[in-house]
Amino acid sequence: MSLKSKLLMVLASLLLVTLYFTPIWTITLTAPQYPTGLGMYISVDDITGHEQHDLQNINILNHYVGMKPIVPEEIPELDFMPWMIAGLIFMGLMVAVIGKPSLIIAWLVLFLICGVAGLVDFYMWGYDYGHNLNPKAAIKIPGESYQPPLFGTKQMLNIKASSYPYCGSLFMGISLLLGCIASWLEFKPHKSMDDNV
Repeated sequence: MSLKSKLLMVLASLLLVTLYFTPIWTITLTAPQYPTGLGMYISVDDITGHEQHDLQNINILNHYVGMKPIVPEEIPELDFMPWMIAGLIFMGLMVAVIGKPSLIIAWLVLFLICGVAGLVDFYMWGYDYGHNLNPKAAIKIPGESYQPPLFGTKQMLNIKASSYPYCGSLFMGISLLLGCIASWLEFKPHKSMDDNV
């Protein structure tokens, strides 16, 4: 494994450290009663409001339509996701130390599996919150659900919900790209000396 590939793997791994300091996703709600919007950031270990009372106000809105409150301490994914990221960082650094090219592929596959699993879990979390409603809610509309979009914008009654990746997702994408470049450098076809004769 070349020095360049090792350095790329070290950089790819260390970029994931940023996920402990910046959110990976953001959801914004706008409505007539909240013209400036409410929002929340989703990080690997927490969910916080864009502003100080946003999460509280979102839970108030959710309560009226029968949605469960969003309580970060009760979401198990926020407990194990930091460990999953730590595992990817450690494994990426070990790939650079061991220097075996095939391990880059293994790291990339694991990275993609974690990413897809995270998106599926996020979708299922949103589905549960938007569909499993309290039958005693103040506002009940038969057949209506309030699942926020996984990606993009969706109108729900008089509320427009927007869901998009945030800075952490950008760093994850760059990390994955660096890993792909390291893999390409190791496995790209090399011209033999005879080809130049």
